[in-house]
Amino acid sequence: MAARVAALLDDLGEPPAHVVGISLGASVGLALALAAPGRVRSLTLINAFARLAPPDAAGALRMALRLVLLATAPMTTVAALVARGLFPKPGQGDLYRAAVASLSRTQRRAYLASIGALAAFDARARLREIRCPTLVLAGDRDRTVGRDATEALARGIPGAGFVLVPDSGHATNHDQPDLFNRAVLEFLASR
Repeated sequence: MAARVAALLDDLGEPPAHVVGISLGASVGLALALAAPGRVRSLTLINAFARLAPPDAAGALRMALRLVLLATAPMTTVAALVARGLFPKPGQGDLYRAAVASLSRTQRRAYLASIGALAAFDARARLREIRCPTLVLAGDRDRTVGRDATEALARGIPGAGFVLVPDSGHATNHDQPDLFNRAVLEFLASR
């Protein structure tokens, strides 16, 4: 995925980019910064990790359930499970329904390929190679990516900043849009 992003930036003739990614998008951003450092001006990594691992036993159970559903259930069922993890708050019904509708349209093969890419991704040994300015944000209630993994990511990248966003799960940009936008815009403005 990172190679495709680099190729697109090359085809468009774009200068080095400020790369902002959440979860899988953050992994793509990390891979891009490692494979084509000249294409990345800065990295903003949200609810990210250097190596995917469930944060706890409940997280491992949710991942196993997702895999079982991917093998046996319609994509609408998979989408409902994933969306419930993204938008668990009572006031997030509209976001939940929109996520279910969007995720339900995802082809099973594409979803499985994304899960496979995440499972194979491991940047731990190369984090010290990242030289661009980096900001790592983490939702304090993220049940998908544990705070330990996100903090380890920030510690592993030289000079990376870390922001813990209160009352936020895996969809930090939706849970706390004002705090999220302020942190990202302040970071980008300083670059």
